[in-house]
Amino acid sequence: MSLADFLAALDQLAAEAPGRIAAAGTLDEWTAVRNALVGRQAGRLTDILAGLGALPKEDKREAGQRANAVKATIEAALEARHAELAAAATAAGPTLDRTMPARPRWRGAVHPVSLVIDEVVEIFRELGFTIALGPEAEHAWYNFGALNFPADHPAMDMHDTLYLGPEQVLRTHTSPVQVRTLQRYAPPVRVLAPGNVYRRDFFDPSHAPMFAQIEGLVVDEGVTFADLKATLSHFARRFFGPTTKTRFRPSFFPFTEPSAEMDVQCGVCGGAGCGVCKLSGWIEILGSGMVHPAVLEHAGLDSEKYTGWAFGMGPARTAISRHGIPDIRILYDADVRFLDQFAR
Repeated sequence: MSLADFLAALDQLAAEAPGRIAAAGTLDEWTAVRNALVGRQAGRLTDILAGLGALPKEDKREAGQRANAVKATIEAALEARHAELAAAATAAGPTLDRTMPARPRWRGAVHPVSLVIDEVVEIFRELGFTIALGPEAEHAWYNFGALNFPADHPAMDMHDTLYLGPEQVLRTHTSPVQVRTLQRYAPPVRVLAPGNVYRRDFFDPSHAPMFAQIEGLVVDEGVTFADLKATLSHFARRFFGPTTKTRFRPSFFPFTEPSAEMDVQCGVCGGAGCGVCKLSGWIEILGSGMVHPAVLEHAGLDSEKYTGWAFGMGPARTAISRHGIPDIRILYDADVRFLDQFAR
């Protein structure tokens, strides 16, 4: 290539560039024009400069100076056009891409534990129960003393209970509502007391340091253990299904005598045994028993005249049994993908 041919190619590029730059109507088109004119891979100027090495030594200085001048002119025109297009795009706002799929909006769902509480309340409401509430920051006497806990009971130690002060605790169960209700209302009493409770438990597949509990209490003349079993068995069949298998096991609670724990067959493994039911095939859903006479006396009632029964239920354990949830910690993750399964 001669110097004349080299300069002619530069002049042709300089003449064509302004029109092509002005014709770019979008930033994408501007990018294509820039690559075609001065792109390092396949730009027209790059192709012309490839012939610079073939020129005689005495012509290279002039050719290089002319090429730099053309390049500077084209790049200045490109920058000016880019500024115009960017300003126009900003003024017009973001471009709506109608080919993009819509983003689904999660509208929220009731937590499975709340669903259990609502359903339990509704079942017992049909049986004449009403709602009773009590404070979560509770006096130690209501949490322990009024419920017949001996002074040296291990549940009163700091490794089991969260103390807010010498006589103030975060309640470890909703049972204090029993005494508060009986102090306020005369029998007959049929109440449910849902609420959060707190214990120094390790966070594992079946335990949590803070969890919901539902307390049930019935006090009247002539109430027997048969009433307890009939009512709780009816609840289990209504909640888990008419073929639900249940069992009562002897137990001990300071505030009931006699006491029993109620189990339902594990919904995760169908009774075969798994980590949730600790290979037993059963999951404990509540503790229950006849109200201890001392509790009635602490509430100011005549234990010779009145009897009653009570139970305490963990809605979280009931939820994992019913829905086959393998780990109670999932209930505390606030994962919308999990909660979306319970959207109504």
